[in-house]
Amino acid sequence: MNSNETTTGVSKRYMVFLVVVMGLVSQMDSWLSLIETKALPGIIDTFWNNPIGAARDAALTEFGLLQGLFGIIVFGVFFIAWFADAYGRRTGMMALVLVMGIPAILIVFMSINVYVFLILYSVVIMGTTSNLWEIPISEEAPAKSRGLYGSAAFLIGVIPLYALLGTRIIDSLGWQWGYGVMFFLMLVLMILLYFMKEPQRWKDTVTARENVRLGVMTALRKIQKEDRKYLIIAIIVYLSWTISFKMATTWGGEYFTNVLVGYTADDFNSILTIAGLLLPVSALISGVLLDKIGRNAVLIIGSLGSVVSLIALGLTGIPATYQAAYFFMAMVLAWIYVYLAEIFKTEVRSTSIGVCVTGARFG
Repeated sequence: MNSNETTTGVSKRYMVFLVVVMGLVSQMDSWLSLIETKALPGIIDTFWNNPIGAARDAALTEFGLLQGLFGIIVFGVFFIAWFADAYGRRTGMMALVLVMGIPAILIVFMSINVYVFLILYSVVIMGTTSNLWEIPISEEAPAKSRGLYGSAAFLIGVIPLYALLGTRIIDSLGWQWGYGVMFFLMLVLMILLYFMKEPQRWKDTVTARENVRLGVMTALRKIQKEDRKYLIIAIIVYLSWTISFKMATTWGGEYFTNVLVGYTADDFNSILTIAGLLLPVSALISGVLLDKIGRNAVLIIGSLGSVVSLIALGLTGIPATYQAAYFFMAMVLAWIYVYLAEIFKTEVRSTSIGVCVTGARFG
């Protein structure tokens, strides 16, 4: 084997390219998922006319309820997942980037009321929940370093650009552009994805089914009985993670500035920035540990660390516990990304992940 090739026959140069591109998709995903932390005050002020005191608390409660109601749109993520099995990873990635980028720019120009905003917002979030970007890496990377390659893309995705740049963009252009700026990354990614190759594993599955299109129901029927236990485990872990991380990211600022005493919005921004900087550190460590000590050990460490950190946060209100929760929850997320992308068979890998993600959306 050529020294510049991996054991899967893919050149190391192409693997680096793939990790960078998938990492940028992951970064788009992370930005659009987390910018809400910065945009929430502006959203409330815009659609509830600058409420204060009890009125603001009521507005936040109503917004949270509306998010849940409009969240039904997010269940459409299953069809994005199936699309990548039926039409290819490259085509699926392009569709995913469009699903995130186009509604993001429409938020800037079409958010005439909270309902229109939440429709566009929910479509964006639907895209961010797909985890599709991890699949090409899993299918192209050699097994012995799959965790490292996957976590490298995750690392790029969790560089806290939203924390470093999001506030400046929102303060200068408005909270809507906190979402809209990702349209420009979408354009860059569409160019890069043009040069992405379809994984040979996916091509082999197309050949095996004699180029017959994979329908939705056919894909579901191809999920084997022995895979169901993995689906259940993944759904439980992902559901727990979704609930915990959503509460931490969306309401962390409200907890520090309104529930606790003595913290300003600037103080929380500093706390959040440090928490965000710990994410790539966690991703790097997780990538090494996933390959060295195994998937299950990383899940246990990340889960226990998250639980202890969140309990300590509630009892003490110490910022370091909030930051520690970010670190350990990123470790759990690294496990989710790598585990889901490798555990299911190639032909319906994305569809299987779609089932897991759809189940996790109940959080």
